[in-house]
Amino acid sequence: MLKKAAIWMFALSLMLTAFSHAENVQASGDTPDTRATWLWNPWMFVEDEAATLAFLENKNVNKVYVQIDRDIPKNTYRSFVTQAHTRGIAVFALDGAPSWVAPKGFTNQNQLMNWLGNYQTGSLAQARFDGIHLDVEPYLYSGWNSNRAATVKSYQSLLQRAATSSAQLNLPLEADMPFWFDEIPYKNTFGKGLLAEWVIANTDGVTLMAYRDSAPMIIEIVKNEIAMAERYGKKIVVGVETGTTDEGSVITFAEEGEAYMNQQLDKVASHYSSSSAYEGTAIHHVGSWMTMAP
Repeated sequence: MLKKAAIWMFALSLMLTAFSHAENVQASGDTPDTRATWLWNPWMFVEDEAATLAFLENKNVNKVYVQIDRDIPKNTYRSFVTQAHTRGIAVFALDGAPSWVAPKGFTNQNQLMNWLGNYQTGSLAQARFDGIHLDVEPYLYSGWNSNRAATVKSYQSLLQRAATSSAQLNLPLEADMPFWFDEIPYKNTFGKGLLAEWVIANTDGVTLMAYRDSAPMIIEIVKNEIAMAERYGKKIVVGVETGTTDEGSVITFAEEGEAYMNQQLDKVASHYSSSSAYEGTAIHHVGSWMTMAP
């Protein structure tokens, strides 16, 4: 009897030690950095869900921004989201277009939010999206050059509407943003300042399109946004490009390949490791990442 009691006490001691260790790890915030990617073509998992998930898992992706295509049945999304979650991958609903800042362009965003509301309500917890990720890029809308002040204000109004909708859905709101928004001033009913700071302050997280192909350049062009996010207690994910582009070879890692890209991203992570705002990196995008050189 005494021997059995001793064995039981020893087992209990091991369990408590393990539990204490788990608590300490969680309390210290010792979690992996975000490694995200954009999945612009959801028909990839319509055609081959297993292969798409295997690619994400193989690349150690733990967050994916998935384009919402209303032609795809909700149950197809539910299957993908559920399977992603079993692999430890968070899934954010992705949508947006420059035309969303046009007059009445917000109706497109309303359609997204209505779709998401119906989806979340009709889904089990494991199949629900973890957040909303907007990619609007207002600088590609014609009004950016003809009437920038009005276009900037329209963009701010759009994000404000999105913040209200995301709060109603109990989902965090994130947005893509170019690194040079820290050079765009605004002065309107939202106040005055730099657009980058306003976007950071009014969303739950920003993925910065820091499209350069070396760590020193990336570190330099994101430093202002990192500092802004630190002041607001927000998070920045640093995004890089892997597709071919006619905008110049320094924009993308397409020529250098994946191994070099990972080396540079490790240097960026090391540089900002002590920053409370640095959350990790994002690779643009699944399609071009799949075909880039090793």
